[in-house]
Amino acid sequence: MKPAPFEYFDPRDLDEALERLQSFGDDAKVLAGGQSLMPLLNLRLARPAALVDINRLPDLATLGTDNGTLRLGALVRQRSLERWASHHHPLLAAALRLVGHAAIRNRGTVAGNIAHADPASELPAVLLCLDGTIGVRSRTGSREIAAADFFQGPLMTALRSDELVTETRWPLPIPRMGWGFHEVARRHGDFALVGAVAVLTVHGDRIDSARVALFGVGPSAVRAPAAERALISQTPSPKLLTQAAAVAAEGLEPQSDLHAPAAYRRRVAVTLTMRALTDALARVAP
Repeated sequence: MKPAPFEYFDPRDLDEALERLQSFGDDAKVLAGGQSLMPLLNLRLARPAALVDINRLPDLATLGTDNGTLRLGALVRQRSLERWASHHHPLLAAALRLVGHAAIRNRGTVAGNIAHADPASELPAVLLCLDGTIGVRSRTGSREIAAADFFQGPLMTALRSDELVTETRWPLPIPRMGWGFHEVARRHGDFALVGAVAVLTVHGDRIDSARVALFGVGPSAVRAPAAERALISQTPSPKLLTQAAAVAAEGLEPQSDLHAPAAYRRRVAVTLTMRALTDALARVAP
């Protein structure tokens, strides 16, 4: 199928793009990489009155670091970040290698993936686990939204119809930090059936901080605060990690679908969380 008719706008500055979004409101869609949007248009699952193409806004293509934070403009492609992260942010690099295929990552943007908010997508879970933030702009001003407040349901976010994601911000690795990332998918490049992300910092013989996020197990990526509390200030051990992984899956309410039943997703969530925590502990620098 082909998309339903729409007006196409090709702004050359951010103010013009924001003006179009304000004018059309819910009837506008933003085109960046198009890897999620174009299939929706072609299947007519999305029928916007206007398409606002932001690809000619060079100020949105910046990738840099500032005070321990990685700052990514809205047009940074997933493949560009993957190459950078392979030397500077191994957790992000590991997650990005599982986002679709290289051809998709060459065009797809990091911000577009975050704004799309697919509950089985890797990057929202990593941003949530790292306590990252999303910078957005509208004609009336700008604001910064914590990842914990941004994802509100399947393909649903706190982004208003007149707002544009202009930047995502990812904390950089710190000393004594280890990470783990695991997912199960039918084939490489498919959306995950279940995934788990874990980040630990250890000082001495105690876990100083713990963050655990799961994806593919609900309407959006979720943190596991009870598991995090079970780990903090404890001496690491296989028994502790096993108990924390079990706690992480408590209260999950994944849906059954043609890919996997809910009971399978809950069971796999425990296994993947255990693996992620084990890897995170092993990666903490001696």
